[in-house]
Amino acid sequence: MLKIQKLPGLKSYNYFNKQLIRRFFSRQLILGIETSCDDTGCAIVDEKGNILGEALHSQQQIHLDNGGIIPPIAQDLHRKNIEKVVWDALDNAALRIDDVNAIAVTVKPGLPMSLEIGTKYSKYLCRQHNKPLIPIHHMQAHALTARMIKKINFPFLVLLISGGHCLLALVKDVETFLLLGDCQNDAPGEAFDKTARRLKLKNIPEFSKMSGGQAIEVAASKCTDPGRFQLSVPLQHYKDCNFSLAGTKTQVLRAIQREEKQYGVPPDGIIPHAYDLSASFLLIVTRHLCQRVQRGMEYLNRKDMMGEKKTLVVSGGAACNNFIAKGLQIVCDEMGYDLVRPPKKLCTDNGVMIAWNGMEKWLINSGITTDYDSVFTEKRCDLGPRSLIDDLRNEAISCKWIKLTQLAQPEAFR
Repeated sequence: MLKIQKLPGLKSYNYFNKQLIRRFFSRQLILGIETSCDDTGCAIVDEKGNILGEALHSQQQIHLDNGGIIPPIAQDLHRKNIEKVVWDALDNAALRIDDVNAIAVTVKPGLPMSLEIGTKYSKYLCRQHNKPLIPIHHMQAHALTARMIKKINFPFLVLLISGGHCLLALVKDVETFLLLGDCQNDAPGEAFDKTARRLKLKNIPEFSKMSGGQAIEVAASKCTDPGRFQLSVPLQHYKDCNFSLAGTKTQVLRAIQREEKQYGVPPDGIIPHAYDLSASFLLIVTRHLCQRVQRGMEYLNRKDMMGEKKTLVVSGGAACNNFIAKGLQIVCDEMGYDLVRPPKKLCTDNGVMIAWNGMEKWLINSGITTDYDSVFTEKRCDLGPRSLIDDLRNEAISCKWIKLTQLAQPEAFR
């Protein structure tokens, strides 16, 4: 039972007692701010995972027009829009800044110039309104978002696939992430963007406003022969869970160059079999991801680290890809795992995931600070202090790969 003490001579509870009352008997509210890359996001959530209000300003079209993300432009757009995004989120929730318990903000990893805008503005709000600050690791937030929409007990396996990251990890609790596999070069989202750009899909009106990942997926859905281009699955003979797509991207580039030469394609033209090549590329990416995940599952089974209820969470921008999700579902069915994928709007960068990660930390009273000057941004950082990569590699697990034969048919891409 919470004991509330009254100070002598006062007609009302003191400030500390008011805070205790609010903490234990009122709804807990966290405001989250996200500016790690090119989207300015803000949201307010409560302890039950209800999204009370949110707002997002996307820079996608501007960066598509510029052929990629240009950090100074991204920073200027964050600076221009962050205040409006925050107050729009509060207005949508019918709340004031004084109503929230704390402010959570992405501080790592990400584009330094973008991270600085969100972090500085969050510190400003905390100082102005006397609020605690909760620094958030962007990828940990992606990993925990699924717990907001579905009851997922620890530990669980998570695959984080986005434009800048590709990670496989065991999530032991809110703050303990054990890395199983890391990205050696191009992450899936980056590989999709570069491939879509080289295929010049943007020159087709249907794809002109799509991200690279969206364009590749939609283009692949129009394929007639996904086996037209024979691409090899990367790292098949490496007995670890690390990811690499640079070699596959090079194979695709050479295939494009061969077609351009063979058919005399003009500089702004599209190769005749762009849709089939998109499908071949998407299939190989999916097989690569599925194989690394399968080995991770077999390692965890060997080490008896998962318990009875086994769950794979897939999140990050590239998790929006339905074809990749089909492949992961096949692996999960074979390995006895539940597959959980947050709604697509929560897979991409957003303020909701930052607010929820802040709430998870708030509820266990961890990572909360009022020493704002001690909080810094980081361009690169580990997912957590511990890694299982070396131990997994030393196990030298040979896998009998789960067959994804049904995905090699044109209908699977529809």
